[in-house]
Amino acid sequence: MVFDIEFISLKGSFASRFLGRKVSFRLVAPPNYRTSDMPFPVLLMNDGQDYKKMGLEGILSTAFTDNSITPFIYVALETNENRMHEYGTACTADYKGRGEKANLYAKFITEEFIPFLKKEFKVAHQKEAWVYCGMSLGGLSAFDTVFNHPHLFAKAAVFSGSFWWRKKAYTKKDPKDRSRIVLDMVKNGTYSPHLSFWFQCGTLDEKADRNHSGIIDAIEDTTDLINELQLKGYSPEKITYVEMEGGKHDLPTWARIFPSFLQWAFGTPVVSETVRK
Repeated sequence: MVFDIEFISLKGSFASRFLGRKVSFRLVAPPNYRTSDMPFPVLLMNDGQDYKKMGLEGILSTAFTDNSITPFIYVALETNENRMHEYGTACTADYKGRGEKANLYAKFITEEFIPFLKKEFKVAHQKEAWVYCGMSLGGLSAFDTVFNHPHLFAKAAVFSGSFWWRKKAYTKKDPKDRSRIVLDMVKNGTYSPHLSFWFQCGTLDEKADRNHSGIIDAIEDTTDLINELQLKGYSPEKITYVEMEGGKHDLPTWARIFPSFLQWAFGTPVVSETVRK
């Protein structure tokens, strides 16, 4: 019997010592995975429970047939009721105590799950082949992990990132708003010249404009982080910002831009939306 394989997919779970629970994951590989003698680059993604709702099966299947994209393995980590506890910034919880297990989640990723993938699957071992992405709070988590573990990753991508994450409540007496945790994390962190970053926001991500600047918080939080990265030394060529007109804080918006993100991650960047760098 002759038949074509569009992709190879499996679901499993990993018992994490750091998190004290089993973490469900999905792995999707290109059709030549079994016959290939070469290891594959890897795309890690938080909030993997949204795989079906985002229509990623079709998006990945199409990407695997695109000759302009280097074949890669997609690995989605699912979350559960622990999401607000495990996602965040590893250095500290936010001022409401959310993200108090983010440091343990980062340890799970870097010390347990990545070694597991490298041992059990045909994945590349060099950092240049690893990309980590996430949406909303999962995007904050992915950015935090990549920035603070540059020996394991080359790229971080964030869709509608929760960069409002702060160590104290917002006050107008803090005009530079340095209470947003990622700003000082970048300022006081280590510059890693090989890292690249991709950020997406939608003009309808939210309506909030806490400082009455005329720019919604989601966009301003992201562009302020980009400015901080540039002050750290990252050139415009290392930072891509995609602002989607009419884009919302939802799965359909992120699904629509996902193919362009894959081009940035593993091929020649092709973005049909409004792009600012």
